[in-house]
Amino acid sequence: MAEKIKKMKKKKGVEQLKSRYGRLFVLPWEIGLVLFFIVPLVTSIIYSFSNVILGNGGVTTEWVGLRWYDFIINSDPKYLDQVKDAVANFLVQLPIIVALSLILAIILNQKFAGRMMARAIFFLPVIIATGVILELLTSEYIDVSLVTSSAESSGAGNYGSSMIDFDAILGNLGLPEDITKIIGDYIGSIFNLLWNCGIQIVLFIAGLQTIPDQLYEVSKVEGASKWEEFWYITIPMLGNSILLVMVYTMIDIFTQKTGVMKSAFELMDEKLVYDRSSAMLWFYFIIVAAIMSLVLAIYHRFCLKKWN
Repeated sequence: MAEKIKKMKKKKGVEQLKSRYGRLFVLPWEIGLVLFFIVPLVTSIIYSFSNVILGNGGVTTEWVGLRWYDFIINSDPKYLDQVKDAVANFLVQLPIIVALSLILAIILNQKFAGRMMARAIFFLPVIIATGVILELLTSEYIDVSLVTSSAESSGAGNYGSSMIDFDAILGNLGLPEDITKIIGDYIGSIFNLLWNCGIQIVLFIAGLQTIPDQLYEVSKVEGASKWEEFWYITIPMLGNSILLVMVYTMIDIFTQKTGVMKSAFELMDEKLVYDRSSAMLWFYFIIVAAIMSLVLAIYHRFCLKKWN
């Protein structure tokens, strides 16, 4: 009995030691979370309800309540239109990106020669879209004349079309200007959608590789077609992967530096207006959170519950 108690104490001591080491390793992350995320987050909320004054080597705030929220809703001529454009852009892009990523993932998951190269090509935009690489490409290795003026309006998620002037290329075909513009816009949209599918394709491929092969073997024995396999095996088994891709895509779409995001950061970085820009971002965040919650609730209610 004494030996058993001794072993239990020893085991308890080891567990406590592991727990202590675990907390020690997590401590730097916790400090960074508080200093670089929670503090700025709370500060931005306070700024959105205050009049921020810069001067005398510091920042002073004067509480004004909902003044800035009232201003952006009732007095700002562009803000609500920018919010509407962001929502409309989200409703168009989300289903297309998710569906396109799933189709490409299924193709790239097949066994064929050059499969790894094809996967690398589709993931390449994710690497190029990083700030440093994109800056090098647009400033050193690509002629500035090839970068279109649409770079300002295409946003952070639309790097592809901003580096190629489709209108100039189509203009050399001798087509009318109106037709050239329409075709260029469609090509640019397709290019941008493909440009934004890299991470989603990787997530879907990871999900596809977790589906047991036995399910497809049984379906073949039962005489199921490929179409039936897709809807009754592939899609239900990818339920959680689709959820993950949807969340990532929604965040990626709503955080593109266009519209509200671009205007708010211009006010913050260039004009040092922290109060109104904070209100713009927080009101936008509330709308985004509501839309994302609604989409995820509908998906969970009508898809995940049915598949599970």
